[in-house]
Amino acid sequence: MPWNKHDYPVSMKNLEPRIRHKAIEIANALLDDGYEEGRAIPIATAKAEEWGENHPESQNSKQNSNSNSSSGKKADYRQSSSKERRHSEPVASSKSHDNIHVVPTDSGWAIKEEGKSSYQSTFDTKAEAVDAAKALSHKQNIRAIIHNQDGQIASSIKS
Repeated sequence: MPWNKHDYPVSMKNLEPRIRHKAIEIANALLDDGYEEGRAIPIATAKAEEWGENHPESQNSKQNSNSNSSSGKKADYRQSSSKERRHSEPVASSKSHDNIHVVPTDSGWAIKEEGKSSYQSTFDTKAEAVDAAKALSHKQNIRAIIHNQDGQIASSIKS
């Protein structure tokens, strides 16, 4: 069942509304492409946050107010949505595998590169793993996605 602005993953609740709507749109597209929920949600969240950084709200507001004056709001939303979807479709490209994840292991915590089965490094505590992930994220200019003990996404860090 596709997500919408009233029914979406809990991990998206703290996103600002326009970023959350974009994340929902991307996540639904990924699900349509056969991604599992557990993989679609973090990718969609990361890509929506990246989209938000590249599409400041003030520019978006100006475009919407200009286009709304010439035609109906509903039609503009559909046009904008399809353009944005085309822009966001390369989510499955190799760039989406630049993320690193802090994940629980049987003996502690680990940093794992997205798309790889082995751990990059392991740690006794989550705090140590998060600190190392922050440093890697900053050094490599990538996103670090932090998971809870149960494997659910808790947060993400982008330096």
